[in-house]
Amino acid sequence: MAHTCKTCGAVAEYPGHLCAPSTETTKCSYCGEKSPHVKHYCKGKMEDLKYVCECGRLATAPELLCKPSKVPA
Repeated sequence: MAHTCKTCGAVAEYPGHLCAPSTETTKCSYCGEKSPHVKHYCKGKMEDLKYVCECGRLATAPELLCKPSKVPA
């Protein structure tokens, strides 16, 4: 069973490895897909993702990321 952190969306096999563990799956606010991890890629939305964060997360706008930069063309 996977556990998801309610704070950052990290996934771990054991709840002790997370700061706020939960067995509930999260729902992506962008595409609505239920995903156990915050870093999934939304189907059909890749062309809209223009920014990448230092941590690897992608977004449509720089204000959605903590350390954004443009995705290389």
